[in-house]
Amino acid sequence: MTNNTEVLALIPARGGSKSIPRKNVHAFDGHPLIAYSIASALAAETVTRVIVSTDNEEIAEVSKRYGAEVPFTRPDEHAQDETPDLPVFQHALEWLAENEDYKPDIVVQLRPTSPLRRLEHIDNAVLRLAERRDVDAVRTVCVPFQNPFKMWTIGQDGVMQPLMQTEFKEPYNMPRQALPDVYWQTGYVDAVWADTILNKDSMTGDRILPLVIDASDWIDIDAPDDWRRAERFLESGEITMEELGYQVTEKA
Repeated sequence: MTNNTEVLALIPARGGSKSIPRKNVHAFDGHPLIAYSIASALAAETVTRVIVSTDNEEIAEVSKRYGAEVPFTRPDEHAQDETPDLPVFQHALEWLAENEDYKPDIVVQLRPTSPLRRLEHIDNAVLRLAERRDVDAVRTVCVPFQNPFKMWTIGQDGVMQPLMQTEFKEPYNMPRQALPDVYWQTGYVDAVWADTILNKDSMTGDRILPLVIDASDWIDIDAPDDWRRAERFLESGEITMEELGYQVTEKA
């Protein structure tokens, strides 16, 4: 990775959270939830710019207080419940190119719903991608709690069928150690070449490298129970900000 490699950390944060109202600005152990992703991005050695993409004025104001840039407002059509990541990131890159002539080499997606993200994982994802121009993206993955070879679907007749059709006879009855290793994509850190987003119309492209993390490091907040569990990790000292590698502070 060269010193002039531009790495944009883009934090997507829309205002219309249903499971936890105002989730991104709700206080999490004393700071707005989004502040943790901003702080980790600002502390990362590989990241050169930190931007929040939001449609919400309150999220924008909070993000600026904690040190992120909010140079544009995300259009409403890219802030719906079912909006995928791709148009959000395409809009951001196109706006920055057209209005600032700013064209990053690598884009890192940091979702606000993973506040207890380890700093080393951001830098490791970027460095791994920068070393391999022949791949399109790096994604954090972990070993799942359950192996999909042991999962089922239920047909309209009420009878179960194995989820995966494989060469194994009755894989659902085999010991876990005898089955292929599988990994769950966490959404914890995603690093992708900007031209993969713009030219391949994809957040990952065709060739994706894994960054394997411990399953205990992956904490995603999607519901109130997740929120309480994550806060307890900090309150109990089971996870500390020193271990994560950064501190959350207001900048303005």
